Amino acid sequence: MTEIEMTDHDGLRTIRIARPEKKNALTRAMYATMAEALRDAATAPTVRVVMITGGSSCFTSGNDVSDFKARGEQQAEVPSPAREFLAALRACPKPVVAAVAGYAIGIGTTLLLHCDFVYAADSAVFRMPFVDLGLCPEGGSSLVVPQRAGQLLANELLMLGDAFNGETAVRAGIANAVVPIAELFSVAEGVARKLAAKPPTAMQTTKRLLRQAEEARLTTHMVEEFAHFGALLRGPEAAEAVAAFQEKRKPDFTRFLAAE
Repeated sequence: MTEIEMTDHDGLRTIRIARPEKKNALTRAMYATMAEALRDAATAPTVRVVMITGGSSCFTSGNDVSDFKARGEQQAEVPSPAREFLAALRACPKPVVAAVAGYAIGIGTTLLLHCDFVYAADSAVFRMPFVDLGLCPEGGSSLVVPQRAGQLLANELLMLGDAFNGETAVRAGIANAVVPIAELFSVAEGVARKLAAKPPTAMQTTKRLLRQAEEARLTTHMVEEFAHFGALLRGPEAAEAVAAFQEKRKPDFTRFLAAE
């Protein structure tokens, strides 16, 4: 079974993360495949809407730890596959709908900020644990989350990094609605079909106008985020976080001094 499944039907392209044995953890190859599927959708005349899902058990647990460690031991890839995927998602001119069940961790949450519609099952668990991993926010989340959620809730989600449910995701402007797991795909696909039936040029123009005011600012902000993220990924705090995860112990950050 391929780890990214793509199907086209009646104008709807579905991109499904299909690596359940690893909780849909994302590798560089998976990012590259999804980026290509989005770039192709942008120009394919038969595709009118894109839907992203991880199935009914897990959306994605974030980066694959083996890939994560390897990237920390290398020079940062510019552009990295994850960065290319996010760029393709942001650049997609057609509506993108996400259906989220189970875990949506790290980039599993931040990618949703660039989707047009997000529906969360009542089983969905979101988390942005970047600080706990010795990292900083990515995907524009340090700009977009405070704008949508307000500063205090953004501080909770990005500085404490605790898990949160679908209701909090709605309050934070990350999801449109929470629905029972049994209804998740019928609701998300129903919205996608409704979008697909609308005039495509008018739809794409509307999406562009809705986003263009903040596009330049977001692009600049994401460049800064990724620069800090890459530096931290190669740093000792991230190395300690990954080592602790692999050794099944609690990380010890007490030996690291705060910056002056």
